[in-house]
Amino acid sequence: MKSIKNVYKIGHGPSSSHTVGPYHAAQIFGARYPEADRFLVTLYGSLAFTGEGHGTGKAIQSGLPGAKILINRTEKDLPHPNTMLFEAYKEGQLLGKNRIFSIGGGSIRIENETSEDEIEIYPQENFSQMLQVCRDKNITLLKFIGEMEDPSLREYLKTIWDAMKDAVARGLATEGILPGGLGVARKAKLLYEKRCYNESADVTMNRLLAAYAYAVSEENADENLVVTAPTCGSCGVLPAVLYYMHVDRGFPEEEILDALAVAGLVGNVIRTNASISGAECGCQAEIGSACSMTAAAVAALLKLNIDQIEYAAEIAMEHNLGLTCDPVGGLVQIPCIERNAVAAMRAISSVTLSRFLYTTRKISFDDVVATMYRTGLDMDEKYRETSHGGLAAIYRAKS
Repeated sequence: MKSIKNVYKIGHGPSSSHTVGPYHAAQIFGARYPEADRFLVTLYGSLAFTGEGHGTGKAIQSGLPGAKILINRTEKDLPHPNTMLFEAYKEGQLLGKNRIFSIGGGSIRIENETSEDEIEIYPQENFSQMLQVCRDKNITLLKFIGEMEDPSLREYLKTIWDAMKDAVARGLATEGILPGGLGVARKAKLLYEKRCYNESADVTMNRLLAAYAYAVSEENADENLVVTAPTCGSCGVLPAVLYYMHVDRGFPEEEILDALAVAGLVGNVIRTNASISGAECGCQAEIGSACSMTAAAVAALLKLNIDQIEYAAEIAMEHNLGLTCDPVGGLVQIPCIERNAVAAMRAISSVTLSRFLYTTRKISFDDVVATMYRTGLDMDEKYRETSHGGLAAIYRAKS
């Protein structure tokens, strides 16, 4: 497995696969052909169907000014649902081309090449093998991560946490209508300030969790800076819960960074053995993964044992199985923003169950990750970020 650093990337929303990944791909390809006077970029698959709503063309042109964007919605036999063909020309002659795949979470893969980001640093193939190492050495997951990762991970996670906090703070302070034409109003500030009379502690917690998740997700929808956790579409879940645990529960930042590391390890297992791409496996791969990472983070923050951490992550993923990716209008707004808030609350519930019932569990985390991947591959294409089915289709028909 690769470094945890690959799970967390800072970039502009609204989609890690559709904006962060294509932006970096454009930068890399442009640097290879500085003498080119014309660039063509053809989008296929999910990028072709929902790229306009997600701002893919704008992201590519930011990384490769002047590039002409072409759309191909007919080709079906693709190596990955998020496929791009970059071509560089000078005076009409082709200088070179690359097929580049946006594989989820802002990561890209260039056909027939291996990047530094793809260097394997974990010899273990799954979560069970990692847990076995921890048991054999009688160490925590955090200690295991420290033994495997470069010492620079800590500083990297500090940068990531600062970006997460900034996104929450900006979102809570901003009002208005999100771009895209759906007329969706920002709601984070309203949720944060609208306390009910005689509000119970549980209601307050859920309201604040929702407010923080809305804040980050709305920043993402507004194409502002967010952290892939593990994607832009699911970027509100982990920051919301960790922000709540830090600001409202008083957990120190050093412990929050530890929780981020454990969450990153869980996300790493998912992206290695399944997928975090909505275009490949539906929203279960995005929100399901974010919910699972967050549950593990909270369990680690509460100093639960490794079996409880695993069970929390498993519960969170299991009860997102089959979740479709059907964004209305190809925008990361309906149902995506609300879905982040629901997943934040579900992550807390998963930890509560794992704390008391971990000795009774029957399903391993690796089993549920494998199940998610198979479910995603079985899912009809129209439910995998094409806006052809589900809520997107019904909303379009009514409109």
